Amino acid sequence: MNVPSFDKLMLEQIEGAKQNSKLLLHCCCAPCSTVAIERLKDYFDLSVFFYNPNIEDGEYEKRKAELIRFIGEAGGVKIVDCDHQQDKFFKAVKGFEDCPEGGERCKICYRLRLEETARAADLGGFDYFSTTLTLSPLKDSKVINSIGESIACRAQWLYSDFKKRNGYLRSLELSKEHSLYRQNYCGCAFSRAQRVEKDAKK
Repeated sequence: MNVPSFDKLMLEQIEGAKQNSKLLLHCCCAPCSTVAIERLKDYFDLSVFFYNPNIEDGEYEKRKAELIRFIGEAGGVKIVDCDHQQDKFFKAVKGFEDCPEGGERCKICYRLRLEETARAADLGGFDYFSTTLTLSPLKDSKVINSIGESIACRAQWLYSDFKKRNGYLRSLELSKEHSLYRQNYCGCAFSRAQRVEKDAKK
């Protein structure tokens, strides 16, 4: 079965969207938000949603501060604040702590974050919701878009694959231009432990 072009689907949705449609964009960090904001802010009344209960204390505050700084520099974008809720992440992934990066633990984490984004989008009267997660070459855009599509209720899921059209390379350029902090792991304690173990074997 051919994998649909989620980037093409997004462009079709943008073309068909009403002027000033409201979009709630889940963001995991400033570097991943760069390309998504660049590509979307001229077409939507755009707000970003930093809901990431998977990210460790300390790292969480650092990434949130960088995202707020970048949004201020990008202009024309609002932020919707929310609680950290790290206990929800640990409860959701209980039993999956030792899964490899990109495995079942990550899929549970994607769903947790996107479900909260969808809920906030519906409560806030947004027309669309989406996520910056599809920028990463390490994340499966098919899995992420499938989750988003399945949980959409009032707000419509905006498909994406931000790594397309050299999106990841563009994010590196924008990160350098804005001197953004770039992390070397997804954010949760389990991925950090795996990163430390991997680096130790080099």
